[in-house]
Amino acid sequence: MARWIASIAAVAIAVAGGMRFGLQRDPAWVLAAAAVIGGLPLAIRTLRDLMAGRFQSDVLGVVSIAAGLALEEYFAASVIVLMMSGGAALEEAASRRAANVLDALARRMPKMAHRRTASGLADVPVTEIVPGEELAVLGHEICPVDGVVIEGHGTMDESYLTGEPYQIQKAPGATVLSGAINGAGTLIIRATNAAAASRYAQIVQVVEQASSQQPPVRRLSDRVGAWYTPLALAVAGGAWVASGDPLRFLAVLVVATPCPMLLAIPIAVIGAVSTAARHGIVVRNPAALEQIRECVHFLFDKTGTLTTGKPVVDSVEPAPGFTETEVLRAAAALEYYSRHPLAAAVIQKFESLGLVAETVQQAEEIPGHGLRGVVGGRTVALTGRKAAVAMGHSVAPEQPGLECVVLIDGRYAGLIHMIDAPRAETIEFVGHLRRKHGGRRVVLVSGDREREARAFAEKAGIDEVLAGQTPEQKLAFVKELTATGPTLFAGDGINDAPALLAATVGVAFGARGDVASSAADAVILDPSIRGLDQLIHIGGRMRRIALQSAIGGMALSLIAMAFAAGGWLAPAAGALLQEVIDLAAIGNALRASSSTESLTDY
Repeated sequence: MARWIASIAAVAIAVAGGMRFGLQRDPAWVLAAAAVIGGLPLAIRTLRDLMAGRFQSDVLGVVSIAAGLALEEYFAASVIVLMMSGGAALEEAASRRAANVLDALARRMPKMAHRRTASGLADVPVTEIVPGEELAVLGHEICPVDGVVIEGHGTMDESYLTGEPYQIQKAPGATVLSGAINGAGTLIIRATNAAAASRYAQIVQVVEQASSQQPPVRRLSDRVGAWYTPLALAVAGGAWVASGDPLRFLAVLVVATPCPMLLAIPIAVIGAVSTAARHGIVVRNPAALEQIRECVHFLFDKTGTLTTGKPVVDSVEPAPGFTETEVLRAAAALEYYSRHPLAAAVIQKFESLGLVAETVQQAEEIPGHGLRGVVGGRTVALTGRKAAVAMGHSVAPEQPGLECVVLIDGRYAGLIHMIDAPRAETIEFVGHLRRKHGGRRVVLVSGDREREARAFAEKAGIDEVLAGQTPEQKLAFVKELTATGPTLFAGDGINDAPALLAATVGVAFGARGDVASSAADAVILDPSIRGLDQLIHIGGRMRRIALQSAIGGMALSLIAMAFAAGGWLAPAAGALLQEVIDLAAIGNALRASSSTESLTDY
């Protein structure tokens, strides 16, 4: 409704301009019709808010529209309709975030599954799958239901749930989760849950819960209007009672029209949205710009947010009798023949050192067992810790992250440790949040394993860690912390969507995830910590400019109200003076669209 009212008012103002300057005709009836058509629904909504005990700045706006119609100031009345309905339309758009998240979640999941029958595979609706049925999950497909692998070897990407950027090996007996992305091979699974009871469906339910329990946002204009509106009405009513002249009431209302608040604040917000866009930040909920500078609790997902989201080689630990170069050269030579996602990390490390690859005489990848081959005349095998221990090898103690065991000529040669490395600016930014942005608590909230999360937090300078968190647990913690102060949650995965919705301000990193992007108030397209700092500064600067414009403009209006209440300012002169005040407030608000000053300070 608000969007249609705003459109009607905008069209009416444009048509009136054409009639006045193009056709030389009086556009009063067009503007009056727009003010009446648009003002009536706004008046009804405001009346409902008053009956519910919500006294907002819209009260003075509705009274001003009525006063404008009474004084035949139709243009002013139409502009106020446009500003009030435009703000309401922005709020309605923000409230649709939850619906967008649910739509994105629904689009992601397959509608059909491949049921295995005696005559082959048959495509059936996912809703018809029952526990115990055998299904085929083809290469690169999304798993439709929870299940257990009964045939095949391969990998699955479960980062949507855990946040970990690693491919999980799957072999007979391994569990699979609905929503996980299958690797290149086909897996035959036995369903353990129907689609409606699977893990992915549970996440959808958590998103619905988060969206239904979002607290109402008190906009900046409502906070300012909370004291200005009753004051203006009191002055206008007092002038009428004291003088007995109703024109005093109208004169006061004309200069009290909250255009500095109704115009300057939205203009500052729109300018800040434009500034953010120029820095690669999409602001989906403009209200977040008003709130982000107030956030005192900063919560971060790990993978893809504070890290690069790509595993890299952290260290090479050779066994006695072998060197780091020898172990890395042997492993990299075989990894060139592997499709495993971690192969790229080993190869990148190898190439960065400028080493020369050895000749590979033979190479084969055995699903579930690793990679084997002959390199430079020696037998080399790359496998996991469990397999190496089962073969009787004594492997070095386990460390956080993933690891690759290297065997050369049947001997344990060493370990290659891989981690999801912190972004270059992460460590500096964590301290910066506390020093410059009033961060009371900086918390790592991750689906990673305890050792992984704590090892990373120690490197990043984060003291508080919640590891192994499910989407439900993330949501519960965010809600608990938000009750004690405004929160900012930053993440990038499906598992972060409920927390992004529940936080005071939710920020998604990167545009690769429709679900996280839909849930967030703002999306940093080029994922970087610097982008988050820029967003905080843009919001703080916008708030400062908006308050300067609104409070400064209303202070001038208060002075004018005093003259009008005393009978020294007629309604017509008051309307002209109010236009000057509005222009001054708007001119200052336009500064929010410029970005001449630095938007980072670390």
